This record gives sequence, structure tokens and C-alpha cells, in this order.
Amino acid sequence: MYRLNLTGREPAATLAASPRTQPPMSQDTTMETVRRLVDAHRRLPGALLPLLHAVHDALGHVPDEAVPAIAEGLNLSRAEVHGVITYYHHFRRAPAGRHVLQVCRAESCQAMGADALWQHACTRLGVADGGTSADGAVTLEPVYCLGLCAMSPAVALNEAPRARMSAARLDTLLQGAGA
Repeated sequence: MYRLNLTGREPAATLAASPRTQPPMSQDTTMETVRRLVDAHRRLPGALLPLLHAVHDALGHVPDEAVPAIAEGLNLSRAEVHGVITYYHHFRRAPAGRHVLQVCRAESCQAMGADALWQHACTRLGVADGGTSADGAVTLEPVYCLGLCAMSPAVALNEAPRARMSAARLDTLLQGAGA
């Protein structure tokens, strides 16, 4: 369940690692997981999106080395699978940091300063235009609407939304996350 935090004070429990962040797996374990999920989904109509969600949930991302196995298992081309992965910004192609910070880039948030907030986050985390900080603490991602348009600009840390975000409040949030 999501809680909206307008105070800028972060309860310690919300700063735990993102549930989508998984410990690293060996290449063999990763591919065995992918093969198992392909087998479980291959007979479903329209199996690609449910399968990609299952892989993403299990691994925390959809690794490039999984694309051939997914394509072969669903009788699709690698280009079709790759196209779906890259089209939907939900699918990560690399493991995320311990925390995931999403900054809303939709129109309402842009009108209230989200572009400057995005640039501040990039500078603070040392990432050119999103990505994961060098220490692996935070992955910065754009998101296109968190549903908090009346309280723009908005961010989400580990899927917990925060509204009326400023650079100072973002710094406090990131400091609490260990970044």
C-alpha cells in the first residue's frame, strides 16, 4: 500500500531496499530462471508481456542475454522481443541500485519545476541523464505520471510517492537513502 508523504520526513521503514532490487545471480542461475519462466508462459495467448513482467519481477531486470531464449521459446524474432523491452520504460535492462528514485517528467510536473529537479538529481547522483550512481546506491529513472499532478513536482523512492518535491527535500530524501 502506498502512503503519500507531504512532510519531507522519511520513516526509516520506507528507506529499505526496493522490492524490485534483487541480489546478483550467476549467469547459469539467471538463464535457468528465464527458461523456467518461458516454459510457464509459452502456451498463454499474448505471452510476451506477462513473461517479460515475470522475468523482470524475478531478476529485477530483463538481461540482454535472456532475449534469445525468450524469442525462441515464444517463436518470435529477437528484434520483436528487444523492441518490446525497449519500448516500455518499465523494463530495466540492467540491475537497479539498492534504491530506485523515479522523477515524474509529465507535463504538470514539468510546469512546476520537474526539469530542474531532474537535473539536480542527475548532478547529485553523478549520472548524466538517469542511470545508477557509481556506488550502486540509487538508480534514477524518469517516469511519466505518478498521479500526483495537483501536488507537482512528484517523485517516488522505492515505489513510495512523494509530492511537492524541491531540490532541498530531494537532498534530504537521498541522504536518508544513503546516497
